[in-house]
Amino acid sequence: MLRAALVDLYNGESNRGIPMLQRILSSYANVLHFDHFDVRAKQEIPDLTYDIYIFSGGPGDPLENDGPWFEPLFERIESLWNWNATGKEPKKHVFFICHSFQMACHAFGLGKVTQRDKMSFGTYPVHKTHSGKEEILFEGLTDPFYIADFRRFQVVEPNHDRMKSMGAQILCLEKLRPHVHLERAIMAVRFSPEMIGTQFHPEANPEGLLAYFMEAERKQAIVDEHGESRYNRMIRDLANPLKIQRTFDTIIPNFIENAVEQLMMVEVL
Repeated sequence: MLRAALVDLYNGESNRGIPMLQRILSSYANVLHFDHFDVRAKQEIPDLTYDIYIFSGGPGDPLENDGPWFEPLFERIESLWNWNATGKEPKKHVFFICHSFQMACHAFGLGKVTQRDKMSFGTYPVHKTHSGKEEILFEGLTDPFYIADFRRFQVVEPNHDRMKSMGAQILCLEKLRPHVHLERAIMAVRFSPEMIGTQFHPEANPEGLLAYFMEAERKQAIVDEHGESRYNRMIRDLANPLKIQRTFDTIIPNFIENAVEQLMMVEVL
């Protein structure tokens, strides 16, 4: 039985990300056992005995050292990279989401983490790069494809020399905004054959989010902060099976299935 670590960075705050990831991981119970690590609230950090690691999103500044978990988590990210770099088998398969994606990009020196002028909140198209069009985890997704995106921070100003030296590739960029004279944020990176991350939330389950965002008090809070037109567009996109549903059905399942396949091949050998 393979083992997965769900690395929770939500700091005890109510969220939809962890339940969604638990649901996805539970669907692979025939080949995969997972443990949940509450990093920020309980100082729980997984060791190096796991096969698959999924690092979640979370609130706050990804570069703010706000607890004793902060430096050990960066050390764990580095140790996972080093394990794979030394040629040890089996490889560690790692997925970073949103907050942890920003932390990973900073840890590897791939770009600059900055605060957005305005929070990105809702559903948006993202555009594949040349590398993204060849990315196996994006197979079956259109270009552009639709994502759920909730972030106050972003990764910009990619360090192309560093990316080349470590073999990393940018997979997609945020939507085109011709009227906005700001750099487009990096929305996904393939760090290595075993490590990948997305700025957006591929674990966003449309059915769950629809119910969550249609609660009266939550709907009013979103409309007050982001406007009714953005709220209505988000609800339409969540209900469209060719948009967020397709992303949910594709990326994380492809990651897990590819990781399981690779790990089981090593076991056979």
